[in-house]
Amino acid sequence: MTTIAIIGAGKGLGLAVAERFGREGFSIALVSRNQDRLDGLAASLREQGITAAGFAANVRDGDSLRSALERATEQLGPIEVLQYSPLPAKEYMRPVLETTADDLVGPIEFSVYGSVNAVRQVLPGMRAIGHGTILFVNGASAVRPGARVTGTSVAFAAESAYAQLLHDAVRDEQVHVGQLIIPFGIDDGQPEHSGESIADRLWAIHSERGEFRTYAEALPDPA
Repeated sequence: MTTIAIIGAGKGLGLAVAERFGREGFSIALVSRNQDRLDGLAASLREQGITAAGFAANVRDGDSLRSALERATEQLGPIEVLQYSPLPAKEYMRPVLETTADDLVGPIEFSVYGSVNAVRQVLPGMRAIGHGTILFVNGASAVRPGARVTGTSVAFAAESAYAQLLHDAVRDEQVHVGQLIIPFGIDDGQPEHSGESIADRLWAIHSERGEFRTYAEALPDPA
């Protein structure tokens, strides 16, 4: 049995993805900062017959993130799928003219250093089993910067560049790197925006292994 590691797992999209991949026979490694919340999510998955466990880590702390993924592999099995989708902090979303260089440190550590550390931890295992998928989940500011969300716009753009370069570098190794851009709020009342619907899209990216970038919905016209 192989594992999906969901970095940034919560009761919304993270849980929906866990349930979707769990139905396909994956073990679920849930990674976020709060161990108690992770334990609760893992328990709810186990009640559904899904093998799951939580591993607390801070994506801005490379050692803790690498350790969590190592423990997940030891406990649950090889990580075949990595989903990098932690939710950015509100302080990363300041207007451009109010943003200082120091304000960009957190977003860059969060979106770039965290994703690079996670990928470098799991990629050797994917190569060892001969295949894998790395999923990046971002908002619209990854491809269309927003002046009121400067930190995430800058950091998501850098994360997107890394993901694209990674896609090109490993595609001949049976490791698929895909990015899903979500330009709307999840679970906003529209069925196609539900966590379950987005989880289905992420499963399709993993199973169909198409283009690098997928849009959950077309971007609205600029204001």
